[in-house]
Amino acid sequence: MNARMITPPSPPQVLVFAASDPSSGAGIQADILTLASLGCHPLTAITALTVQDTVGVQSVHPVSAELLEQQARTILEDMPVAAFKIGVLGSVENVLAVAEITSDYPEIPLIFDPVLTSGRGDALSGEEIISAIREILLPQTTLLTPNAPEARRLAENDDDEGEPSIDVCAQRLIEMGVQFVLITGTHENTPQVINTLYGPEGVIRRDEWERLPGSYHGSGCTLASAIAGCIAGGASLEDAVRDGQDYTWQTLKNGFHAGMGQLIPDRFFWARGEDEDTASSQAKDDGDGDGDGH
Repeated sequence: MNARMITPPSPPQVLVFAASDPSSGAGIQADILTLASLGCHPLTAITALTVQDTVGVQSVHPVSAELLEQQARTILEDMPVAAFKIGVLGSVENVLAVAEITSDYPEIPLIFDPVLTSGRGDALSGEEIISAIREILLPQTTLLTPNAPEARRLAENDDDEGEPSIDVCAQRLIEMGVQFVLITGTHENTPQVINTLYGPEGVIRRDEWERLPGSYHGSGCTLASAIAGCIAGGASLEDAVRDGQDYTWQTLKNGFHAGMGQLIPDRFFWARGEDEDTASSQAKDDGDGDGDGH
């Protein structure tokens, strides 16, 4: 007698629109690692190719909007998607293409990490791209995850005298159509990193995290993808924000030097064995490890 085969349930699937990073520190490779680590199946639509390493970005080469749309539409016609995650888009045409695609799926949560510069400060989004993001993509965004400088740049207006507070920035971004905004405090001059989640009624939660030494390549990508993965797995937005922050902080705490520049978050920190941890600690005690995180 033939036993009836039982098909196991498929993991939640997240479609990512982002640029390729050959170092896998940031970009779509970081998104893939993060989502896979959290039990999701990542789907990808590549927006641009970059030439970069852990030190900085040398060049950005956007794909055509037509090719970007073909990637996404083909996947969406074949596979159910539980969440969208957006990173670097590369061109105004790609902003328009992604906005048109996601507008056809208003029921799917959209988590947007508005990457405007690299960790070193290399420009990744010019003023025309930022204007297009404000006008047509922010109104579709479920959760926006800017750092404080990105929030200020997206929310700035001609009437500002000095830098607006992050509370004011969040209010403006929600008025532009964003449902929720998580502003991260990694760039602020505070003893601890303070991340604040805002909704239409104001502050929903503030979380404080130990400020770790060193500089990290891809922390923002990791956070946004972790939140998207948690939402895809069924978590509420507030729970996903909490769990995504905790996961990201652990990846940073376990970050490693893969090259000569910034540390790379270890998205599979939980998979390292105790024996490996013991060996690493012994190496540091022997003076062979870089204990200060730089």
